[in-house]
Amino acid sequence: MAEWQVNEEKAWFKKWWPEKTPKNYDFEKISLGEFFERQRKKYANEHMMWFIESWMTYDEAGRAIDSLATALHKLGIKKGDVVAFLMPNCFQYVISFYASVKLGAIATGINPTYKPLEVLHHLKLTNAKVLITLDALYGELARPIINKTNVEMVIYTNIADLASGLPGWKKGLGKIVGKIPKGKVDFPGAIKFLDLLDTEPDLPKVDFDPSEHTATYLMTGGTTGVPKATVLTHFNLVTNAIQCVLWVGGEDPGVGDIGAIPLFHSFAMTAVMNVGIALGGWMMLFPRPPPTEEFLKEITHIPAPKGLFYAGAEILFKRIADFPHLEKFPGLMGRLRLCISGAGPLHAPVQQSFQQNTEGRIVEGYGLSEASPVVSGGNLFGESPVGVIGMPFPGTDWAIFDADDFEKGPIADGLPGSKYGEEHTGELCVCGPQVMQAYFNQPEETAETLKTWDGRTWLLTGDIGFMNEDGTVALRDRKKQLIKVAGHSVFPAEVETMLMNNEAVSEAAVAGLPDPAGKVGEITKAWVALKPEYKGKITEEKLIAWTEKNMTKWKCPAIIEFVEEIPKSAMGKVQRRVLQEADPLFKK
Repeated sequence: MAEWQVNEEKAWFKKWWPEKTPKNYDFEKISLGEFFERQRKKYANEHMMWFIESWMTYDEAGRAIDSLATALHKLGIKKGDVVAFLMPNCFQYVISFYASVKLGAIATGINPTYKPLEVLHHLKLTNAKVLITLDALYGELARPIINKTNVEMVIYTNIADLASGLPGWKKGLGKIVGKIPKGKVDFPGAIKFLDLLDTEPDLPKVDFDPSEHTATYLMTGGTTGVPKATVLTHFNLVTNAIQCVLWVGGEDPGVGDIGAIPLFHSFAMTAVMNVGIALGGWMMLFPRPPPTEEFLKEITHIPAPKGLFYAGAEILFKRIADFPHLEKFPGLMGRLRLCISGAGPLHAPVQQSFQQNTEGRIVEGYGLSEASPVVSGGNLFGESPVGVIGMPFPGTDWAIFDADDFEKGPIADGLPGSKYGEEHTGELCVCGPQVMQAYFNQPEETAETLKTWDGRTWLLTGDIGFMNEDGTVALRDRKKQLIKVAGHSVFPAEVETMLMNNEAVSEAAVAGLPDPAGKVGEITKAWVALKPEYKGKITEEKLIAWTEKNMTKWKCPAIIEFVEEIPKSAMGKVQRRVLQEADPLFKK
């Protein structure tokens, strides 16, 4: 399908490209339902999911999906209706997702750490008709706002509903969620999830074009203002899962895929749920990332003869690398076979200590919800460059464009004539079969984000960086988070990386604030969490003096504040904006 062919003369194919990965691929236009059924047929009696000491095979999951889809159909849910999920990672989430998309309904996952008004925004924005909720979350998050939405039907489930009653499952659950949380769901006519699974499967035939029909509304942009909903098609999601599988060397039946990051987020939706299925593997679901010791115990005790894949934010890998008693888990060595760190930069010290302490392989990946989300990654099988976001996945093209004027065309696109290096910094733009259709009901934002060049649609990522001669891209920062100090551009990520090179610093977050003296426009402030052994042994002033020795003057933080910990999103992404907005100097 010439539509997604990338010129094979591009620079990134020459040096680091994984041997077994095709540069281009003929992506079929199939629905998520067809995609799932193919894997179900191939791996019917193999494990597909693990959750609180319980297993479910492809066929068991398939039967539950078909029963729920049939029940939803009988309840009047049809193609184009929106079904929202308010649940942490669990069997019910995966079953609800696939049951919805099989009907041609649109699935949308709500962040269970949201507050009621944020849940309201999500339900109103997506115009959800059905809410499938965890009983324990309903009272606090949905009850206060449900009558302000268009939700007509509430289906509720308990976290333990599908735990198969193996000896020890209650104990397992107790460890993870304290005790089995329950909640009253008093929505008129609320329906029990388990009752719907008793329905005899009899799915209606639903016709739609996978490349046009919406599969999910994914929330994005929460860090840069009010969240928007990205419109992703069946083709977007199936393609992105296939691209990831090509990147890790093809299907790998029986491999485990750890799901500690939340499925409502694009990263886990693709890298855990859909990729787990595309591999013919099984997903290991945690309702929230467990404490490190607990996590290590679980992943070293679970039978995983083919090893484990792990996609997550850097903080999760850092906690493992820094864990003081790894010798308690001899089974860890080599068990985390392939790991992708996303949702922010992977710093070299974290990468090195993780690989050394676990014998696992970890590279940085890059993506954004608008691209389903996976765009690129490092080479998992050979030498891979550090400090860059790797190479674009098969069928994906990228280029650096002028950050202020897209119409000027690419500065660097990996072909002769490209201008490489930091002095040719611009905005990273991406073209590929995983790029969204639009922002739902937001034509102006869509027009600013999706633009046409040379007959193809490009996604403007909002990320600023440059291309190296080998075609890899080094990102500097978000366009909107750039700090302007006396006319100089300061990239928060660069300052954070420098600070983390100091032996005392565990984590850092950097943002711009108005200059109280009014001389340089903005000043740079850093919030720093110290390693426990350095607390009380280094002052903010000493750390500023250290930066002045090691960095250009205008890049150095004018203020450093020590904090206990750096705030992070449910994904583990550093929330600079939270710190910035809480600061007395911040003015809207």
